[in-house]
Amino acid sequence: MSSTRVIKANGIDLFIREAGQGPLVVLCHGWPELSYSWRHQIPALAAAGFHVVAPDMRGYGQSAAPADVSAYSIFDTVGDIVGLVQALGESKAMVVGHDWGAPVAWHAALFRPDIFTAVAGLSVPPPFRGRGKPLDLLRQGGVTNFYWQYFQVPGVAEVELERDVARTMRIVLGGRGLADPSAAMFVQEGKGFLGHATADEPLPDWLSEADLAYFTETFRKSGFRGGLNWYRNLDRNWELTAPWQDAQIHQPSLFIAGSKDAVITGLIGAKRVNELERVLPNLTRKLIIEGAGHWVQQERPDEVNAALVKFLREASAR
Repeated sequence: MSSTRVIKANGIDLFIREAGQGPLVVLCHGWPELSYSWRHQIPALAAAGFHVVAPDMRGYGQSAAPADVSAYSIFDTVGDIVGLVQALGESKAMVVGHDWGAPVAWHAALFRPDIFTAVAGLSVPPPFRGRGKPLDLLRQGGVTNFYWQYFQVPGVAEVELERDVARTMRIVLGGRGLADPSAAMFVQEGKGFLGHATADEPLPDWLSEADLAYFTETFRKSGFRGGLNWYRNLDRNWELTAPWQDAQIHQPSLFIAGSKDAVITGLIGAKRVNELERVLPNLTRKLIIEGAGHWVQQERPDEVNAALVKFLREASAR
């Protein structure tokens, strides 16, 4: 049974879910999600002999959401996880991330190998720092309607996503959108991020009405600005990570994704998934779960849990 509390880390309050005893494992969620997204992993990892902690990340849920856009850089978000490990009285941890939480996990392992002894990323491959700022490269390539670009101007996406939070969460989490890259990733002029979708589809088997209600109620209270501010630091993150150009993550690593996840089926994602070893020389496994979409740890918890338990047990035994 997991418990919840608020803990101060890196100068802010983080709401955490916690269970189990043993080596520390930190679970970092993505957008637009919460620590609740790990509801199937927390008890399984605790039962396997780990001390599992999943925070609502900075800007989300019941954790603090600084007003300043610049407070959401990769240094801030990784700093939160470093601070969390220290606040828990630990000096070592293994870190797992999904979606936006994956870059946090990868960079935590990259920046602080003295703390993070193993790393697993779900859906989003490790950092291949490109030749220029991500948003500049999109523009140079003639792309003007990628969702990253739509999320840049403060207030625009917030207004759309907060107009009807229940509809937003039903479409983003429960819809088929992220299985179709062209629909999910590109914003049609005048239609907004949700314009491609209808909210009257039945929920997938893995997402109950009660689950959806929890996400909806939490985002009604918090709004979407905190999570969107992560996207508003994409170019800044590129600038900040210049010292790690072409760096490798040498800790044991694991990559998991769904075969129908638009993040890995798109042109860039597919290339990166085929080149993981360039950044992860000690990659122990690349698990592509057939038929799964983007929300892989919620969609296929048994397979994800089995892979994580095996990986974390082997890593902690080293």
